[in-house]
Amino acid sequence: MTDEFDKNYWEARWASTHGPSSLPPHPALNTELTDLRPGTVIDAGSGEGAEAAWLAVHGWAVTAVDISPHAVTRASASTTSNAEGGSVTWVEADLTEWEPDQQVDLVTTFYAHPTMPQHAFYQRISEWVAPRGTLLIVGHHHDDRSGGSHGHPENALARIEQVRDLLDPSDWVVHTAEIRERIVASRGDALVTLRDVIIQARRT
Repeated sequence: MTDEFDKNYWEARWASTHGPSSLPPHPALNTELTDLRPGTVIDAGSGEGAEAAWLAVHGWAVTAVDISPHAVTRASASTTSNAEGGSVTWVEADLTEWEPDQQVDLVTTFYAHPTMPQHAFYQRISEWVAPRGTLLIVGHHHDDRSGGSHGHPENALARIEQVRDLLDPSDWVVHTAEIRERIVASRGDALVTLRDVIIQARRT
């Protein structure tokens, strides 16, 4: 366990930002999920809510969970009007303790960093996926050292091999296991290159 990414950390992180996020929903939503029939989904570590909003617009019934009250309040205020195709239920909770009432059709997580080891967190949320459901993990690649606000400690990074090893091949079919590079603009408009681990798997 590490307290590095506890509630105080995330409250300070989100409280230090102002105005809506400049980042669009992650492109993996389009590449990995558009062929799925919408159903129930948990967005684990929903932050400012860009991905939760995208999922709702595309017809999903979203439970968006984040540890930061500031993030949940801001996300709910900025995305409610966009959730035309589905719905979003916002939950303020610690993902190392919170459990859903039932398994869901899809679990997504985008750069979520909890107070537990990163790969153990992925193992935990994978258990929330119902049979024939889908898991989408987007994490920072282990050699991403871009510096500044996008430099990440070792315990926040993902390795494809280790994530795949979490998914028992008798229970999961891994459809995507890739490192993808993209360039994004930070809040200061500086361009930052990110290398993302993308894992998309279907439970059998």
